[in-house]
Amino acid sequence: MFIYEYKVNPKPQQIIAINEAIRTSQFVRNKVLRYWMDNRGVGKTEMFRYNTLLRKEFKFVEELNSHACQTAVERVLRAVNRFYENCKKQIQGLKGYPKFKKNTRSVEYKVSGWKLSENRKHITFTDKKEIGTLKLIGSRDLNFYQIEQIKRVRIVRRADGYYVQFSVQLDPRDTVKPLTPSQKAVGIDVGIKYFLADSQGNIEPSPQFYRQGERQLNKLNRRKSKKYKKGKFQSRNYHKARVRYARKHLKVSRQREEFCKRVALRLVKSNDLIAYEDLNVKGMVKNRHLAKSITDAGWSILRRWLDYFGYKYGKITIAVSPYNTSQNCSNCGKKVQKSLSNRTHICLCGFVEDRDVNAAINILQKGLSTVGHTGSYKLGEFDPLASLEQSCGVKIEL
Repeated sequence: MFIYEYKVNPKPQQIIAINEAIRTSQFVRNKVLRYWMDNRGVGKTEMFRYNTLLRKEFKFVEELNSHACQTAVERVLRAVNRFYENCKKQIQGLKGYPKFKKNTRSVEYKVSGWKLSENRKHITFTDKKEIGTLKLIGSRDLNFYQIEQIKRVRIVRRADGYYVQFSVQLDPRDTVKPLTPSQKAVGIDVGIKYFLADSQGNIEPSPQFYRQGERQLNKLNRRKSKKYKKGKFQSRNYHKARVRYARKHLKVSRQREEFCKRVALRLVKSNDLIAYEDLNVKGMVKNRHLAKSITDAGWSILRRWLDYFGYKYGKITIAVSPYNTSQNCSNCGKKVQKSLSNRTHICLCGFVEDRDVNAAINILQKGLSTVGHTGSYKLGEFDPLASLEQSCGVKIEL
């Protein structure tokens, strides 16, 4: 499944219509969730029947395309199923009980409610919300795909404007030619001082996009806070300041995403096997002293793109246990205790190496010993759809 995204510049009347469609989708989701809470044990069939009742009861719900209402119900189903799965797995802490949404930023259509122009440069939404025709601004050409391959169309609202996304049913492996084997394997150790160090001795500096923009972010946040009036309707100047602050955050997140994508692609194209640590990032960010640096590094983003590009280009990506990868000597295997401040590995066997490079060698050794047996995904069973869903922040189904 591929996600193609295009920028659109709707007119003021179209912006009102898009926002109304998004609010309607949010309304349906919250009403269905409340129905599930009040009638514990109801299933998929009862939820969709309740959605039909909502369309009969509320005119503004009926104006939204029926498939768009169904996708709102599907979001509730995913939240409920995820909650039950977490309970069955006995995950520590909160289990992700479904919550009501108040700031939904997208509305999703299936195969109806929209129509592409003949040249595939414009899209017209045909439901009664009267969004109308939008011009698609982007470099991707939809003429290469059949209309039947487009399974979902989504309108997304972000701080810098509106976007239209197309979910195209296509295997990523069909879009590229097989790469010539490089006959190389590499282990990578991610960190805070360096973005990563590999087993070949290469070090990638950490760009620290959030740290670089933190001063400006704080300045924009102060300006926003000064214009906030508690208990009153906020002025237009407050909303302008809020958008400027949100745009800066969006820029930082995009910089981090593109950097991780570029590094992951380079690693996959230059190596046949990539081993990395199976880190519990969600647990590590609970350390208030390191949370900001860990989040700014983007370890989870790098892992997601490594697995995706590995699947796309037919390379092997292995996640190994991080236990003692920094403490053990990669030359003799003995444990050498080191604090976080000690950045050089010095072993009694005479082996001296950078701490992160030594860890990367240990990670590669673990990856080679477990290849085909353990990892973040079983070989041949990686789901590229899950990777795209995490990148876009939404669930995609055929």
